[in-house]
Amino acid sequence: MGERETWTTEEFGSSHEGAVGVLLADGTVPASVFFDTGSGAGGQSVSQWSVYDGGLAHGPRAAALRAVCSCGWNGPEHKLDWNEIGERKLTEAAAVTADACMEDWDTHTAEVEQSAIPLPETVTALLAQLHEEIEKLAKTSPLAAVRAARRLEVTAGQVGYWPAHDARQDTTAEQAAAALGLNETAARKLMAHFGRWSPYR
Repeated sequence: MGERETWTTEEFGSSHEGAVGVLLADGTVPASVFFDTGSGAGGQSVSQWSVYDGGLAHGPRAAALRAVCSCGWNGPEHKLDWNEIGERKLTEAAAVTADACMEDWDTHTAEVEQSAIPLPETVTALLAQLHEEIEKLAKTSPLAAVRAARRLEVTAGQVGYWPAHDARQDTTAEQAAAALGLNETAARKLMAHFGRWSPYR
């Protein structure tokens, strides 16, 4: 896959990396477009949706855009009307359509969050309050806010150690990934981080 703009959330990261995907008129996904820099040092492979305008130096003409996610999820197709687009640049003419794809992906990540193991309301409220208090502290004493953030890191490491070990014994990698809203690789690395073991064993 070539270079393109992607989206992630803080919690789910690359497990749910979203982007605007392209479909051709026959329903297939086009290959990346290679741009030769002409410098003899190679070129750049790009799959950004806006290059698929059918232009001579660009990729084939996109028939529809849809949100895609690294987890394999695909959003609904949004057809492109080339009679309406005319000679305008695709990046401008289909900007609203691309935004709709991002909104579809936002809905997808909200569903992932809903499907993850729920947290008690008291924990959610305390985390939100702590976030707010540190932000307030940052306005009057940035260094104190940094120290508070560091203390939060230390606390997370302490309280996450034994739960990570217990979860490792009691759940499969697939179950842990589903509960955390991550792919299995990311879930394994997260558990290893808190449990302080190598993710490769």
